[in-house]
Amino acid sequence: MTPSELGNGYPIAMPWQINAYLEALTSVSESTVAVYKRDMNAFISWCDDNGFNKPKNVTRRHLRLYLAWLQERNYARKTIARKASSLRRYFKWAQHQKLIELDPTIELQTRLGKGRLPRVLKNEELRVLLDEPRPFIADDDGPRKMRDDAVLELLYGSGLRVSELCDLQFGAFDFDKKLVRVMGKGSKERLIPLSEKSITAIKSWISRGRQEMLGNVKDTGFIFLNMRGKPITSRDVRRLLDRRSPVPVNPHALRHTFATHLLDGGADLREVQELLGHADLSSTQIYTHVSKERLRTVHKNTHPRG
Repeated sequence: MTPSELGNGYPIAMPWQINAYLEALTSVSESTVAVYKRDMNAFISWCDDNGFNKPKNVTRRHLRLYLAWLQERNYARKTIARKASSLRRYFKWAQHQKLIELDPTIELQTRLGKGRLPRVLKNEELRVLLDEPRPFIADDDGPRKMRDDAVLELLYGSGLRVSELCDLQFGAFDFDKKLVRVMGKGSKERLIPLSEKSITAIKSWISRGRQEMLGNVKDTGFIFLNMRGKPITSRDVRRLLDRRSPVPVNPHALRHTFATHLLDGGADLREVQELLGHADLSSTQIYTHVSKERLRTVHKNTHPRG
């Protein structure tokens, strides 16, 4: 079976039963389902190129060859780990559906070496983003600046994922209790405190800027809009940061900075885990390493015998 026979996106890959697999993913968000679909489509294409087109033909050796192939093409360590996770989930399902006898992902290890620590914004970078923007930004008193101020304060002040921010609607906020309700990965809901600056910026955006940016577009109830009056997207947030920051900044860096600053200030790791919405504590523990690295840097740069 060739990629052309499978169709664009491989929606009819019958031996793999991808459609049935995706329909079984009821506990994850639509965006996560889309990622699993892309990962499996890429793997099916690789299998087809290498002469086998059924899940029962896949062995652990094939999976190791595939991961090595990804490494050779300079895929990021995190991306390869995610693709391996996608394969584990699929083959576990395939075994349950009796498409295969043995799960080839059992004991599969990526062995990709030590990953880089998350990037944490420097105080100067935060200052330019939040408090003292460049002149052409500071002189803007229009709806774009109001929206951007609110988005940045919320990403740093509450540590939201960009996807969570984009999905926010009016009912998510309780300004009296200074809380925002977000829907995280796996459709898990959590309450996150709002900073005073976030509240001020969000209220300013809602009362003064949002209606102007909405224009004549139908209001769907999402808090943050793009310049066309539609609900803001992750790509819009990246463009926002490109405009506001003099150096390249990934939106997720604000979430990394939020978590690291909490730990620097003495927050308990479990509390940070809850605020971030991590299902596994190991996902949060990486920030303890970031904090230690920051302390080493401070010591080296400030202590006479550093």
